[in-house]
Amino acid sequence: MEKFVIIKTYTYPYEYAVLKLLLEREGISYFFENETMVGVFPFYSNALGGINLKVHQKDKKRVLQIIEDLSTNSHLRIV
Repeated sequence: MEKFVIIKTYTYPYEYAVLKLLLEREGISYFFENETMVGVFPFYSNALGGINLKVHQKDKKRVLQIIEDLSTNSHLRIV
């Protein structure tokens, strides 16, 4: 896990629901740090620093492109 870097931070799980599916479809290794804790105690999100999307360094550029496409050119955007 030492080669994983934080790409983006979210406050609540619904903010990245579609992104999670896109990352799985692309076969990109990722995990959301603090996801379980915020799922159990939603008000802890700010205290924990949010839910961090971490990906392997080799996938960083591709993930940033997916996030950009999702937020600008997609009908799948949630937030």
